[in-house]
Amino acid sequence: MSAVEQVQEQGSNILTDVVVRFAGDSGDGMQLTGNNFTEATAIYGNDLATFPDFPAEIRAPAGATFGVSAFQIYFGSEDVTTAGDDVDVLVAMNPAALITNLKELVPGGLIIVVRTHLRLRILPVQVIKKTR
Repeated sequence: MSAVEQVQEQGSNILTDVVVRFAGDSGDGMQLTGNNFTEATAIYGNDLATFPDFPAEIRAPAGATFGVSAFQIYFGSEDVTTAGDDVDVLVAMNPAALITNLKELVPGGLIIVVRTHLRLRILPVQVIKKTR
């Protein structure tokens, strides 16, 4: 029984599949984080597909939007055949990662950020309205 199926039995929100994207500066460990999350997801019996996304730059300047690296995993209790389209959960390690990937988040999606790196005043007004 997969972890997704167990949640369904407990009467929580019923989701059969989820797309999670980890995003941060190139070299911050997004690929390693994604690989570890993938391994844990597979151990629990979920079907999954992944998409590592890293920039051509070896190490772009910190905070540069063109240097954002990401790892996306689509997992669920049923057959998964692609790495997913729209993101249900965005884990952003810095403002550049948030700004670069926010447009891919589904309405009502979950954003997880490192609080010490992000302040709402740095975001455009339309982005703040979309996330609340």
